[in-house]
Amino acid sequence: MSLNRNKERNYGFCLTNRYWVIVIALFCAVLWGSAFPVLKVSYQELGIAASDRSAIIVLAGMRFFLAGILIFAMIIIGLRQSPKVKLTMLPQLFLLGILQISLMYFLFYNGLAHTSGMKGAVLQSAGIFFVVVLAHFVYRDDRLDLRKILGLVTGFGGIILVNSGGNFTLDFSWQGEGFMILSGLVGAFGTILAKRMSKEVHPFVLTAWQMLLGSILLIAAGLPGLKPNAMVFTNKALMLLVYSGFLSATAFSLWYAILRSNKAGEISVFKFMTPISGAILSALFIPGERLTLNMFLALALVAFGVIVVNSQKG
Repeated sequence: MSLNRNKERNYGFCLTNRYWVIVIALFCAVLWGSAFPVLKVSYQELGIAASDRSAIIVLAGMRFFLAGILIFAMIIIGLRQSPKVKLTMLPQLFLLGILQISLMYFLFYNGLAHTSGMKGAVLQSAGIFFVVVLAHFVYRDDRLDLRKILGLVTGFGGIILVNSGGNFTLDFSWQGEGFMILSGLVGAFGTILAKRMSKEVHPFVLTAWQMLLGSILLIAAGLPGLKPNAMVFTNKALMLLVYSGFLSATAFSLWYAILRSNKAGEISVFKFMTPISGAILSALFIPGERLTLNMFLALALVAFGVIVVNSQKG
């Protein structure tokens, strides 16, 4: 019994100690950033065409089903806790699964299939700024001020810049860039809901259920239209799938854990690393992708915007 209490104290210490919170937040941000090149390379390795929406949806469902099973195993075997939730929480869990997994990643996976990994990494950060706007209407102590407006203008300026071509002409399609931005908007609604639910449900349990329920909906939606041999699983493709499941299970669980024990603004500032790591890793691992001047400036604007909107008043 004393051993379990010591584990709980150490666990709680990691979630409130500023040094560990920073390390965990940055680790989560880099994991999320790595998803962009992993998914782009997975499409190539599996032989999935950008137009094969059913295969893309099923792949997303497989990823989050695996992630959900990993978290359930960690809860039961590692933490030795029950993953059961109250029946009254099921409607909210279904809604969270739809927002954070089914709808968000339907848009994310299909959008990323029609744009570059670097561009997707920057565009996905729109969700951070949407959360700031939504929080203004949801929380009385989280209103928009001049500092946040400056951060929003700067951040969205970076998002506009990343959609400009070499001559600064608009380079935008709804199936690609549009879906990526919409996925950020849907994710923002999910973040607000998850923040509220994490006060009643353990963050790991919350993450496991949202992934399981959301992934089942994705698989059910994609299977009827899945063609034979639509996905060819090589050893490399299987490793990428396992890694993508691991990164989702780890990043979501740890993020919800520190979100419950810390102020959202104090940890969300570290999400500036997601577009930066996503763009850099995409340039390193995706053939044909390079960091251009436009991309570099867009990253700088988005990162600055994220830092400004999430910085605490002195």
